[in-house]
Amino acid sequence: MSPYRPDAATARHLSHLLATEQRTHRLPSVAAGVVRGGALVWSDAVGTLDGRSDGVAADADTQYRMGSITKTFVAVAVLRLRDAGRLGLEDPFERHVPGTAFGDVTIAQLLSHGAGVQAETNGPWWERTPGGSWAELVASPVGRRFEQGRRFHYTNVGYAALGELVARAHGASWFDVVRRDLLVPLDMTRTTTRPAGKAAQGLAVHPFADVLLPEPEHDAGAMAPAGQLWSTTTDLARWAAFLGGDTGEVLSRDTLAEMCEPRTVNDLPGQAWTVAHGLGWQVWNLDGVRYAGHGGSMPGFLAGLRVRLDSGDGAVVTANATTGMGPVVQSLLDAFAEREPAPVAPWHADAGADAGHADAVDLGGTWHWGPAVATARLEGEHLVLGEPGQARGSRFVRVAADGPDAWVGLDGYYTGEPLRVVRRPDGTASHLDLASFRFTRTPYDPAADVPGGVDEHGWR
Repeated sequence: MSPYRPDAATARHLSHLLATEQRTHRLPSVAAGVVRGGALVWSDAVGTLDGRSDGVAADADTQYRMGSITKTFVAVAVLRLRDAGRLGLEDPFERHVPGTAFGDVTIAQLLSHGAGVQAETNGPWWERTPGGSWAELVASPVGRRFEQGRRFHYTNVGYAALGELVARAHGASWFDVVRRDLLVPLDMTRTTTRPAGKAAQGLAVHPFADVLLPEPEHDAGAMAPAGQLWSTTTDLARWAAFLGGDTGEVLSRDTLAEMCEPRTVNDLPGQAWTVAHGLGWQVWNLDGVRYAGHGGSMPGFLAGLRVRLDSGDGAVVTANATTGMGPVVQSLLDAFAEREPAPVAPWHADAGADAGHADAVDLGGTWHWGPAVATARLEGEHLVLGEPGQARGSRFVRVAADGPDAWVGLDGYYTGEPLRVVRRPDGTASHLDLASFRFTRTPYDPAADVPGGVDEHGWR
């Protein structure tokens, strides 16, 4: 089967958006790509590596510094340790890396920026000066700004700490672990800690004149896990495909989904809650559509990676400018979705039979929780009660180990809660026991042993 390719008109439109972004925001160069079905299906680049008209043109194999997207690689390395049974997300950091002023915060709080750890170092501007060792960072000293778990507070220092945890757990540098366990299996050969091969020059663009200033490039030392990595459009597209569900043997899909669950809300005054942090990934809820990804910035560079979680479509953008890039990542995703809607899988009548639900057809129809009405239906392997996303509507999946009438909630109010079908002697469904509630075919059916009883005089 040939790989998906967008229509030529769509490709021209995406390229026009990118060119407009480069000119409007005066970016020396910008490179971008769109991912669908686990593959890079469109890419383009505008501008030159040094910002001059006669410079070398950027392309999909040009390295840019990705900044804080680096944190997502560190986070996956931490979750791999969890999945291997070598740590727990609620473990105090002190258990794995002793000797800090924030040892009581949990690993999950560090991953989701809920630990209250200070944002930056106490020394010089770490993004523009060579970094010191972990011991020097801790001795500076670094600590907390807020009580752990109280609020979202973005922390680069927290990811330096997680990088140290990964290094100690493996007895190797954090990047050696990332390269061996993530980059090599995913064939991301152009992702490195320092520029290698064709790479853009980090540049600052003067705010009031068309002149440039080269930004310094260095090893950030202990702070490197917060923003050191360089990559290309091609490699970052593979990372976007990973986030979209093509995880290979690197991480289970269940763990990836867990990483994308909102943990800490980014509460910005005067704005609706649309942005949160999961376990290493930023998550957005825009008009009811969920996205995950991360942004990145370092002096001389800007980057963005975002994936639509319901379709797996993603976009990546990198530029060699200290400031200026607009919301082009989302613009590319929106334009792609509008012009090239995600393929719709056809419905087949045997989906329910394949899921083993032919014997559960009698669960469909109307049920009552007291006087409230809820409709149940079977969709593939799921029993859907109500409308997911509305009130207490939830999907349920069978727990085969507990018998054919045992289910568990997948989302909404009843996530993780047990549902048990109670049957009459003739095998027909009498009622549903759901998290202590009783759903009956008629409101307060006295034959269903409703908890608290039913008034003997009935409805009147």
